[in-house]
Amino acid sequence: MQLTAVLMPAPEGGYTALNPETGTTTEGETIQDAISNLREATALYLEEFPVLSTGHPIVTTFDVQASA
Repeated sequence: MQLTAVLMPAPEGGYTALNPETGTTTEGETIQDAISNLREATALYLEEFPVLSTGHPIVTTFDVQASA
């Protein structure tokens, strides 16, 4: 099953990783660590709460006006 990983730099260093299909979130010092940890956390989640694949999500970015 192919799932989505969203990685964001963490303020304290490293990366926070999120899987939007399941809501699992984890972190890692490197991108590879974060993805590996997310893979493990998501697999454990899916053992307890199976999810049917509904197709590939559309991932994009958008801008908002920043207030001073």
